[in-house]
Amino acid sequence: MTKLYLAIPCYNEEEVLRDSADKLKAKYETMMSEGKITPDSKIVFIDDGSKDKTWSIISELHNENPVFQGIKLTRNRGHQNALLCGLMTLKDKADAVISIDADLQDDINTFDDMVAKYEEGCDVVYGVRSKRETDTFFKRFTAEAFYKILNKMGAKVIFNHADFRLMSKRALQAFSEFKETNIFLRGMVPMVGYKSDIVTYERSERLAGESKYPLKKMLALAWEGITSLSTQPIRMITALGAIVFAISIIMIIYTLVSFFMGVTTTGWASILCSIWAIGGLQLLAVGIIGEYIGKIYLETKHRPRFIVEEFLDN
Repeated sequence: MTKLYLAIPCYNEEEVLRDSADKLKAKYETMMSEGKITPDSKIVFIDDGSKDKTWSIISELHNENPVFQGIKLTRNRGHQNALLCGLMTLKDKADAVISIDADLQDDINTFDDMVAKYEEGCDVVYGVRSKRETDTFFKRFTAEAFYKILNKMGAKVIFNHADFRLMSKRALQAFSEFKETNIFLRGMVPMVGYKSDIVTYERSERLAGESKYPLKKMLALAWEGITSLSTQPIRMITALGAIVFAISIIMIIYTLVSFFMGVTTTGWASILCSIWAIGGLQLLAVGIIGEYIGKIYLETKHRPRFIVEEFLDN
């Protein structure tokens, strides 16, 4: 049997937490009765500096049933760091850890297939959405574009996979060697390189509360993933610079030929457009390079990625 832990990051989840806990407990009891997981398997909530009653609910759940445990961060560190905290805290306690969001839009019945694949020898099992029929056209379009752009820009991710996955103790130990401050788990986990597989599922709608990843945050996450895992934007700047330089050489030759042929045209519009275009490209290039320099600056500080205030594990 597998000693299975769940790592569940939470931020202001008081509306769904008790309902999710009841469903997870029922699922665990079924898996235990069927001999799929050990009786000492745990469900661990990670409170990412919530401003509501999330931590008090986690504490109550822990007092009511020891299957529930809780990790409280000192302040809000973001979903990725909260999840990383859970994975790193639990890596020595379980045979395998499944990460899942607190709203349980990901199908908990997939746990059985994940554990089965783990027992067959897979160190990483990705939960992949089979379809997006419940999404609006805009959500479906932007989500699929998100994965395609990331892969095109060099951040290799599993298509239609978020952060619903199983990782074995061996995979987590290897992943603990990744020390960077700027993290993007969807792109980093495949770098571990151990045997992996996928399970497909249909994602349900959120029962209460608001999505923690609206369009603005998805765009921010995409940019974080690209700049953390790829130098492709800088290469694009280099290519663009070469193209602009080649065009400038052509324009210089054209200007000289026109001068010696006696063709004199005012050309103020073309000059104005050129100034604006080149100025905009320069600002864009400086901004992208500055983004990378900023990340280097943060990495050199070696600040902790998370600080645990309390761990309810007894």
